[in-house]
Amino acid sequence: MADQLFNIAAVIMLISLVLAIVRLLIGPSVGDRAVALDAMTIISLSLIGWIALSTGRGIYMDVALVYGLISFVGIVAIARYLERGL
Repeated sequence: MADQLFNIAAVIMLISLVLAIVRLLIGPSVGDRAVALDAMTIISLSLIGWIALSTGRGIYMDVALVYGLISFVGIVAIARYLERGL
C-alpha cells in the first residue's frame, strides 16, 4: 500500500514538473519565469527525496540539501536583480 502511494506521489510530482516547465516557457513576465524555476527546483528536491527513500540511500538527501542551498542563493540573486539590478 505504501509503495503505491509513493508511486502516485512520484507521478503527481512529474506532472507538476511538466506544468512548471510549461510556465517557464510561456510565462508572460520574467517574474513568472523566476517563480516557475523556483517551483521546478522544489519539485526536483522532492523527487530526489523520493529517490533516496525508494532506494534506501541517504547520500541523495545530502545532494538534495546542497542543491536546495544553491537554488536558494540563485533565486535570491534573480529576485535582487529583478528588484533593482546587481
